[in-house]
Amino acid sequence: MNNEEERLSTTALARALDIPVQQLFVTLKDYGWIERHTDTWLLTPKGEYEGGLYRDSKRFGRYIVWPQALVQHPLLSAIESRQRITASQMRRYYPRLQPRQLNRALAELGLQQHSILGWELTEFGRQLGGQQTESESTGAFYVNWPHEIVDHPVIHRELERLSGEPDCASGEGLLPVPDPVAPDLFAAGSSGAPADGQGCGGIDGHRTGSRLQALVCNWLYLAQLAHATQRALPVEEDLHADFFLPAGSVYIDCWHEEAAPGRLAAKLRNKEVCREHRLRYLEVKDSDAERLDEVLGRGLLAFGIRC
Repeated sequence: MNNEEERLSTTALARALDIPVQQLFVTLKDYGWIERHTDTWLLTPKGEYEGGLYRDSKRFGRYIVWPQALVQHPLLSAIESRQRITASQMRRYYPRLQPRQLNRALAELGLQQHSILGWELTEFGRQLGGQQTESESTGAFYVNWPHEIVDHPVIHRELERLSGEPDCASGEGLLPVPDPVAPDLFAAGSSGAPADGQGCGGIDGHRTGSRLQALVCNWLYLAQLAHATQRALPVEEDLHADFFLPAGSVYIDCWHEEAAPGRLAAKLRNKEVCREHRLRYLEVKDSDAERLDEVLGRGLLAFGIRC
């Protein structure tokens, strides 16, 4: 096809199909037409066979365009766009987040709130199309949402931020937050490094010393657990834990596999002192980063803290 104007960006193709942009992104990945490479989406041979090409823009960089004829493609035209989804089903678009994290993130945005009955819809959530639902099996409350909720610019921005790499000063390994006005959300983005150049940022504004610490900080914040960072242990030695939870008096340290000898020695001393004085102490390792719900949830529950 020679006429460039007869091609559509992925975002424009989603509009033409009248489906949520994120739903189309995931569908194209599921079909094997595109694949993720570092911070960029690339065409696969299947995608090229279907007519996908790259277009370069001074403002947005390289992105993918498709033939207009794909609007009539049977695989795409058959996508159901009117269905409703729950927080658990949003994992398809944000696979790094567990259902509980998604529910907490929606609550932090003011769309729902947790009660003894379950997740209850707020007035703001109702304005965005949420519907209160009750489980037939357990009677617990939960909320379902229009599928377009994953395209809401604020919600998508915040869930992308939460599911991506923490905002670290080095800018290394960061996942871009797509520009909502970009012609294609598969285009590469900026690193988003913080201006002050200090450590990694948690979504609550805390500055932390590592990616793992930022992930723990975010988890504690969304669990609505008040916490201090770099809190001194209640001993005469100059010892500091990465986190301290006043509710339950729990100290938490993040253990890094490649920590410098001095840092490792400090963590070992923290652990030893907490054991000697019978202080409540939890350690989180690099390998625990993808299962914080289990590690922190169970660890805090053992100290009587439900979250």
